[in-house]
Amino acid sequence: MNFFDYLVDTAPIFVDATWVTLRLTATALAFAMVLGAIIAAMMMSRIAVLRWIAAGFIGIIRGTPLIAQIFVLYFGITEIVLLPAFWAGTIALAIHNSAYIAEIIRAGFQSVPKGLNEASRSLGMSRLKTLRRVRAPLALRATLPVLGNQFIIAVKDSSLVAFIGMSELFLSARNLAASTYEPLTMYLIVSLYYLAIVLVLTFLVNRLEHRLNAHRR
Repeated sequence: MNFFDYLVDTAPIFVDATWVTLRLTATALAFAMVLGAIIAAMMMSRIAVLRWIAAGFIGIIRGTPLIAQIFVLYFGITEIVLLPAFWAGTIALAIHNSAYIAEIIRAGFQSVPKGLNEASRSLGMSRLKTLRRVRAPLALRATLPVLGNQFIIAVKDSSLVAFIGMSELFLSARNLAASTYEPLTMYLIVSLYYLAIVLVLTFLVNRLEHRLNAHRR
C-alpha cells in the first residue's frame, strides 16, 4: 500500500480520534479561560495575599512539565476517586493553560491606557460598566492573537493524554503504527490531521480579529 491508500483506509479511525481531540481541547480551554480570568483578577488585585497565591500558582504550573501534571492528576486523584482519562486530561490541560492565559489576560488589561479608564469614570460610568464597555473590549483586541497562539499550543499539547490511554489522535497513530508496521506513514498522516486543525483554528482567530478591528478601517 502507498501513502494515499493508508490515508484513505485510516480516515474513519483518525476522524473519530479528531473529534475526541477537539472535544478534549475545547472543554479544557473553556475551563482554562474561566480559571485564567480568576487568576488574572487575583494578580491585579490590591490584596497582597491574592497576588501571592496567583503568582505561586503560575510559577508552579509554568515551572513543571505538562506530562508530569497529567500523571499526577491521573494517578494521584484516581487513588481517591475514579477519574476517566478524558477528565484527567481535560483538567490537566485546563490547569496548565490557565496559568498562561492568566498572564495573557493580565497583560491585555495592563495594555489599556489608564487615561481611557479615567475618562470613562469621569463620564459617570461605574467600574463594572467601564470594565464591560471599555477595558474588556480593548483588552480582548490586544490579547486575541496571543490567545489564538495559546489555543493552537493547547491542541498540540492534547497529544500528551495518549500516555494515560486516551484514544485521541496521537494514540490512534501509535496503535496503527504498531499494527501496520508503518510508523513513519502513520505519524505523517496524524501530523496532517493536526496541521488541518491548526490551520482551521488560525483562520477562525484571524477572522474574529478582523471583525473586532473592522471599525478601525
